[in-house]
Amino acid sequence: MNDMTPAGIGHNAPPSPLEDVAAKYDDHLSEVANWTDGEPVTTEAQHDAVASLIKTQKTYRSELVKAGKEVTDPLHKVWKAAVAAVKVYTDRADMEQDALVACVAPFKAQLIEAKRQAERAKWEAADKLRREAEAKAKAANAADLDAQREAHAAQQAAMDAQKAAAAASKDKVGGLRTVHHHEIDSLKDVLNDVIAEDRDAMTAFLTAYVQSNFRKRAIKGVRTWETKEAF
Repeated sequence: MNDMTPAGIGHNAPPSPLEDVAAKYDDHLSEVANWTDGEPVTTEAQHDAVASLIKTQKTYRSELVKAGKEVTDPLHKVWKAAVAAVKVYTDRADMEQDALVACVAPFKAQLIEAKRQAERAKWEAADKLRREAEAKAKAANAADLDAQREAHAAQQAAMDAQKAAAAASKDKVGGLRTVHHHEIDSLKDVLNDVIAEDRDAMTAFLTAYVQSNFRKRAIKGVRTWETKEAF
């Protein structure tokens, strides 16, 4: 065994597929540890030895992936089955909720419109009382106590009407959410706007586009070249 050997080897339980692969490549992993001590190779013979190790390492990793699937696939199948079982109930719950919403939606729309009209009527009434109160206050003789009382009563009625209208504004129909919509009228205008107002976003988009497409076609403003590197 070596430092790369998974913990658990040596226990009484049968080895897992991953442990079997690690054990199979125990000598190879020991050799890898010997070569990866921080010192670079200096001769062609050393180069060839490490190249052989790299080739074997790739095979080792491929076998680990295969063994890993042997371990995870049964668990994944159980998980998928559980998710599917939950989805049966959540899908049904969604359908039931959608049906309930559809059932109440027409009346809810009528209720919203009725409340809107009632609110508008109260604001209109409050505005009318305000204008009347202002007119009475302006016309009232300061020496006429009854006229002053009438003007004060009109002002109070106007204030009460405004409070009632404000309260009506807060009386909202429940079960509503705000849905935001948009429609693009001109992609050219959108492009110019993003360039002017959010250049970082445009830079990020262009950078990502180039990374995904520079090998597919020539892109103006982009220089491409090739190098060789170890892998």
